[in-house]
Amino acid sequence: MNLRKKIADSEAVLNWVARRIATYIRLVNRNTRWQRIGYEELDQLVEQGEPVIVVLWHQRLAQSPYFFPLDKGRICSITSSARAGSMVGRVQKLFGMDTIAMASKTRHVALSRQVLGKMKQGISIGIAADGPRGPERVLSTVPLVWARTSGKRVFGITFSTKHGREAGTWDHLLMPRPWRNEGVFLCREWTETVPRKASEEEIETLRLSLEQHMNDITAEADRMVGREPWSPDA
Repeated sequence: MNLRKKIADSEAVLNWVARRIATYIRLVNRNTRWQRIGYEELDQLVEQGEPVIVVLWHQRLAQSPYFFPLDKGRICSITSSARAGSMVGRVQKLFGMDTIAMASKTRHVALSRQVLGKMKQGISIGIAADGPRGPERVLSTVPLVWARTSGKRVFGITFSTKHGREAGTWDHLLMPRPWRNEGVFLCREWTETVPRKASEEEIETLRLSLEQHMNDITAEADRMVGREPWSPDA
């Protein structure tokens, strides 16, 4: 093992990096004047111990530790076991979130069993539905499968800030400016029902519906702060 790989795999180094990222996230949150819109129903459900499924875009992960009302209930995020996904999990744990690291070889049945077990304990589930590698804003069917099996309600959550830049990553990760900023957290329920015996055609229709829902709320959040909404042709 070469020195670079030893450093990259060092627990001490990884934890140090996670703490630095968490510091940045906290700075953004502290130095931004936020609006929190559409959370009434989600807050009530979580406070009553009713778990939900939270969907977000990978592009808006930077403030994900503040997406969910952790003072009212627990949430478990699904991350990749690859290095970048593992770092997301480390950071989220520093904010009090649970995580499940999904290896690329993990069978969907095995993952779903873990997820359903969490929900039976009253723990909500969060997933970046176009992760961990994209394509950008192409929603996977995974949250639909969980909604169908569990019967739990699905909420799309996003954020945007007036000042920030997009990273040169596959997801164009939005990185807010950590001082004198304005931002919005936007939560909205996706109200379609996933039938227990949905056909492949029905699942695809529902997948496109949830994908459009996520794009709509993200564009709405962007417009609220004066940011140009995402375009697939950009």
